[in-house]
Amino acid sequence: MTESEYLHLTDDLFRRLEGSLEAADLDYELAAGGILEIEFDDGSKIIVNRQTPMREVWVAAKSGGFHYRWQDGAWRDSRGGDELHAALSAMASGQAGRPVDLGGA
Repeated sequence: MTESEYLHLTDDLFRRLEGSLEAADLDYELAAGGILEIEFDDGSKIIVNRQTPMREVWVAAKSGGFHYRWQDGAWRDSRGGDELHAALSAMASGQAGRPVDLGGA
């Protein structure tokens, strides 16, 4: 994948996540360069950021750190193969203490 293709895919990812976060009524900030911080009432955060040289998206949450690569039309965890939106929904639900759907609205 070229850098241009990667940037297009991650721009789309962040745009979709912003819509899902607003629908879920979660506090977030998207900083320049592709760093998304989601903050929860207990002060914990989930951080999603671009790793352009590796063509990955990295996620840091209470449950750990994860690396996602574009594979078969979705962002997939490089170790377990989990899909990013489903994994983020589970992480956010755990940290928010309520069901959260970040399914890529």
